[in-house]
Amino acid sequence: MAKLKTTYFCQSCGHQSAKWMGRCPSCGEWNTIVEELVQKDEPEKGGWRSPSSGPGGLKIAAKPKAIHAINYEEQPRVRTTDAELNRVLGGGIVAGSLVLIGGEPGIGKSTLLLQIALSLAGMRVLYVSGEESEQQIKMRAERLDAPTSDCHVMTETSTQNIFRTVEHFEPEVLIIDSIQTMQSSLVESGAGSVSQVRECTAEFMKYAKESGVPVFMIGHITKEGSLAGPKVLEHMVDTVLTFEGDRHTTYRILRTTKNRFGSTDELGIYEMLGSGLRQVTNPSEILISQRDEALSGVTIGSMLEGNRPLMIETQALVSVANYGTPQRSSTGFDAKRLNMLLAVLEKRGGFRLGQQDVFLNIAGGLRVEDPAIDLAVCAAIVSSYEDIAIAPSVAFAAEVGLGGEVRAVSRIESRIAEAEKLGFKKMFISKYNMKGLDTKDYKISIKPVSRLDEVFQGVLM
Repeated sequence: MAKLKTTYFCQSCGHQSAKWMGRCPSCGEWNTIVEELVQKDEPEKGGWRSPSSGPGGLKIAAKPKAIHAINYEEQPRVRTTDAELNRVLGGGIVAGSLVLIGGEPGIGKSTLLLQIALSLAGMRVLYVSGEESEQQIKMRAERLDAPTSDCHVMTETSTQNIFRTVEHFEPEVLIIDSIQTMQSSLVESGAGSVSQVRECTAEFMKYAKESGVPVFMIGHITKEGSLAGPKVLEHMVDTVLTFEGDRHTTYRILRTTKNRFGSTDELGIYEMLGSGLRQVTNPSEILISQRDEALSGVTIGSMLEGNRPLMIETQALVSVANYGTPQRSSTGFDAKRLNMLLAVLEKRGGFRLGQQDVFLNIAGGLRVEDPAIDLAVCAAIVSSYEDIAIAPSVAFAAEVGLGGEVRAVSRIESRIAEAEKLGFKKMFISKYNMKGLDTKDYKISIKPVSRLDEVFQGVLM
């Protein structure tokens, strides 16, 4: 007979305790301990078990092997028609992998996975939804206008019912939308609780490893932006992907924060259209505005998103503060770093910006954290302050220090190659990046500088 007991879980980190506490001893958060009923069933009523399991789900204990005696064969990855997803996953879908995708509500997580499911021609895909009806999924599939595929839809929240269907259906890819709506009979608490999320994830992980079927799961996020549920959820899965972007803009970024089968430095870029998500193969051409004439306060900088160099447009507006305290506003750029660069320009460059309103915008809705964009930001501010335009064929890639020095940045070769490919004629970089760099390999004119005043001399039209 099933046994019931009361346990206390931290909703933030998943810490388990026998009694209630005001503050979690693991993560230090206050008022996150909640009471949950935990039910332990008999082994034969559990979740997924491989066909090779014995009575009651018991298996013979594994024996240790010498590492040189383990046979290993490189398994081919399943390459989808989505080149951006293949890049983020490290080359394609790995058999038996468990992939978790998180993101803001309405960002396009379900659209992305349904689009992938419909594009896997020749593969049996089971799309399990605990949030939408079959009719809603059908409406989205018609809007995506994807090719006909062997994709089947099921609306269910019980993991036991899902595994019964899986044993009969034998899918080649399983998609769960979402893990917070799944519920296991092994745990008495409601769907979305810490214990339910952990138990359901463990069952899907066991199924993926024993059957070799790749499993994709959608995860909700909290208002702070982290994945909802215990932190152990991210440790259990093989790959964690985050779908980022502003719902008011059309661009989305698929970024990997954990990947056991590839690099975590890759990212994919999509454009949200009425017919679904479109892959953006050359985002630099889209992020740079097409202008007929040069404008003051506009520069082009080089940034890295993972291993991918991007040329982005930086826009600055400097005007006299007529309403008391000067305003400092930035969109897509760290406000504290903007204040630091303004202090450097005033102290080291001699520009009187203390009584000026400064507004900074990164075009395209991107959020920039690469310090290589510093020089482009400073050039845009000075250009707007002097009301002198900078030639649109000039690019910048360097970090600015507190002493006004222009510092070197990483992977300068790929940044220069991207600027040259897009037709830029001149690029300002730090002279400390010139070591080992052969300028003869590039047609673009490379201008090494060591201080800010060297940049402003001759760059303003």
